[in-house]
Amino acid sequence: MIRILAITKELELNCDLTLKEVENEELLWYWIDFDVPTDGETKLLESHFKFHPLAVEDCISNTNSAKFDHYIDYNFFILNSLDMEKLHPEEVSLFVSDKYVVSYHKASTVALDAAWEKVKTNKKDWTKGTAYVAHQIMDKIVDCFFPAAYMLDEKLENVEINEEEDSVYNLIDRLFKIRKDLLRLRKTINAMRDLLYRIINSEKLEDFNEHKMYFSDIHDHLLKLSTMVESSREMTADIRDNYLSMNSAKLNRNTMVLTVVTTIFNPLTFIVGVYGMNFINIPELNFKYGYFMVMGVMVIIAGTMYRWFKRKGWMDF
Repeated sequence: MIRILAITKELELNCDLTLKEVENEELLWYWIDFDVPTDGETKLLESHFKFHPLAVEDCISNTNSAKFDHYIDYNFFILNSLDMEKLHPEEVSLFVSDKYVVSYHKASTVALDAAWEKVKTNKKDWTKGTAYVAHQIMDKIVDCFFPAAYMLDEKLENVEINEEEDSVYNLIDRLFKIRKDLLRLRKTINAMRDLLYRIINSEKLEDFNEHKMYFSDIHDHLLKLSTMVESSREMTADIRDNYLSMNSAKLNRNTMVLTVVTTIFNPLTFIVGVYGMNFINIPELNFKYGYFMVMGVMVIIAGTMYRWFKRKGWMDF
């Protein structure tokens, strides 16, 4: 689908123009959005707009990180939007000149829809031109990163509190999934952060000079997001180490219990083994109170060993 938003020199909104009418009309600027385009619509990038083949190839390939290229008549940007369900980056390509903005994205994007409505209704900013449109698109894309960062932070807190009392193994599994999502989100955020840094410091973006303050604000948001994600990643490592330490301590405690029990039963097993031998001439076997004496000795040995282990602190589980 192709949608068109055009602003006349009299600051009037027109959304009913065709591609041919856009070029013939006397307009202040216009924005053409390729929203999940068909193959035929995609071909218009080169056949109708005459964009550079390399830029068109970057649009179609959908394998690029955020980037910026300067051409003679326009600037080309690749932005990384975010799929909120899978936290995968989704490309949004922008062609920006002083006359037009052409956006291209293969998947429907909430950020683009929000930017479209904002530009469409915010009449007082129409005079700011295409740089204002580019700013709104980037701003809305970055705004969508915050809910994802907060969501992962909340998941991390739930793992740390562990109200459901999951086993350590389940918690570690959940923790590594969160860490994987954080790494993916960090990659997307850092790519956009580097792009905004280039935009702010580039001498080739003359049309953006008046709006550098606004782009700097987006860059500040990305720095904040980067710090949040990095902090969450460090927290995953701390929580993982804590759970592993707790699990190791629990394992050591259980091993100590089994060791103490085994140690106490060793001499008792020896005594039972001695009198369980099938020799005929064992004098104690014929003693009337031999059984009770042996049992008493075994109780004394076990009790003595228990008290000794207790004094050593080995029974403080």
